[in-house]
Amino acid sequence: MNVVPLHSANSKDGVKPAYTSQIVTALDVGSTKICCLIARVEKSPQKKSKQPVLRVLGVGHHAANGVRGGVVTDIDQAERSIRLAVDSAERMAQTSISEVYVNVSGGRPKSVSLSGYRTVQSETVDQNDVNEVIGNAMRNAQLDGRILLHASPVQFDIDDAKGVRDPRGMYGDRLGVDVNAVLVEPGAMRNLAMVIERCHLSVASFVIAPYAAGKSVLVDDEMELGTTLIDMGGATTSVGVFYDGHLIYGDVVPIGGHHITKDLARGLTTTIAHAERMKVLYGSALPSIYDDREIVSVPLLGENGVDKINQVPRSMLTGIIRPRLEEIFEMVQERLETSPVANKLGRTIVLSGGGAQLTGMREACAQIMGRNVRIANPHSLQGLPESSKSPAFSVATGLLNYALSPDRHTSQMMEFGELGGHSNNYFNRVGRWIKESF
Repeated sequence: MNVVPLHSANSKDGVKPAYTSQIVTALDVGSTKICCLIARVEKSPQKKSKQPVLRVLGVGHHAANGVRGGVVTDIDQAERSIRLAVDSAERMAQTSISEVYVNVSGGRPKSVSLSGYRTVQSETVDQNDVNEVIGNAMRNAQLDGRILLHASPVQFDIDDAKGVRDPRGMYGDRLGVDVNAVLVEPGAMRNLAMVIERCHLSVASFVIAPYAAGKSVLVDDEMELGTTLIDMGGATTSVGVFYDGHLIYGDVVPIGGHHITKDLARGLTTTIAHAERMKVLYGSALPSIYDDREIVSVPLLGENGVDKINQVPRSMLTGIIRPRLEEIFEMVQERLETSPVANKLGRTIVLSGGGAQLTGMREACAQIMGRNVRIANPHSLQGLPESSKSPAFSVATGLLNYALSPDRHTSQMMEFGELGGHSNNYFNRVGRWIKESF
């Protein structure tokens, strides 16, 4: 058994485009739920369109036992949760799967921007020039014990011309490139990959959570003009900045919707299950003039009987929820303002994830961050049940969309084996996987 299967064991050349297979599978390993979606690749019903489409065949989800903050904390429980979610989806789809596209929200992702330059060797820019300039940029990466998860050339420069997407065949003397790279801690990746392999599955590709969500909820113009995506999960809040059609920044804040639930449980002295129920039914991110008049029944922790129920005004729930939301959005705002892409954030914020469904979330985010906000639902997929067409399934559906059209531009990456002193170290193997995978 390979401890870290960074690509499918039955794929000789790494990750294949999804349309070469009939079935693709997304596995969203979150902190509160594990979701599995199985879809079949079909021809587009539009005769003029050559782009294939997806039809969802099976959906399965289970409580994420053994996972905390996107990181595996109990291998046996995590394996059982994944097996149950996958088995449920397989039964519904009436098929068996062997490989999955998996999201990554743990491992403390770190986004870095790298630049590289090269003198053009021939009259026009060719593939060798592109490979070399990307390699020069990647040599500047400071790993600090992390491994490369995602790497993408954002734009090229030819002499004084900036913002070139594909420089091949163009004239120039000096070629430059800006590369966005996402680094993660290797331990979290290894544990997640090991658990998945214990379920007799191989990893087709790892995709950082905000990038997967962006594939599901953002429209082309949003990705082009500059948009910040905030995906609020159970124990983490993922942040992605998209500009000029690319992910240029990714980060994860270790606070999510489950922290709000625990705040309610502590503040109201009730169970976590009842706190979650009250958050969904009565919770709000915005105060109302009627909150003091509406009374909510709260079962007391450890007590039984009708006379052991506390009566509190709804305003008390809002008073507990609002400070935690302010903390989350202020942390996101601070990280965005100190990031190297602070001048490309745009005026739009798109909220997704299960935490985005809280009443008043859109207005609260707009007040705290001072930008235009919308709540996004996943783009409709054929066969997707109505219960799954919610922000909570943004990452899972985004993984399917990613499988259908992986990042082809990163196939320009050179063999990173040349970057280190020897070709067999871990970073070089991961670098080769990035080239093959995308």
